[in-house]
Amino acid sequence: MQSNDVRNLVSCAVPTAAAGVVAAVISGVLAGGKGVIGAAFGAVLVIAFMGIGLVVLQRTAKSLPQLFQAMGLMLYTTQILLLAIFLAVFKHTTLFSTKAFAFTLVASTLVWIAAQARAHMKAKILYVEPGSSGSAS
Repeated sequence: MQSNDVRNLVSCAVPTAAAGVVAAVISGVLAGGKGVIGAAFGAVLVIAFMGIGLVVLQRTAKSLPQLFQAMGLMLYTTQILLLAIFLAVFKHTTLFSTKAFAFTLVASTLVWIAAQARAHMKAKILYVEPGSSGSAS
């Protein structure tokens, strides 16, 4: 993994973790210990899913750039499917507050997406090789 890839991953994971901590505190006040567990679990799940997805997309972009868009669509579909399976399995759980989990899941996902957009806008990645000639004869 290149340094700019790690920087991109960290710039997304840190704000998401911070949002998870804020959500855990709020959930702890509103729902008690089970709220804290639900919020922490939701934030960890978002960081894991989105982090793995970002790493997979970065590796795909480097090795098989022609499959990048298809891989992105497949990856997001897989993430939604895995999340649906997870939600179905833990539908009636009493281990944690499902409301705190759901709200934290949505909030953490929005924070990740915003952080990823910001990181992409701030990245100074060249899309044209410097010094390459423009003539193709």
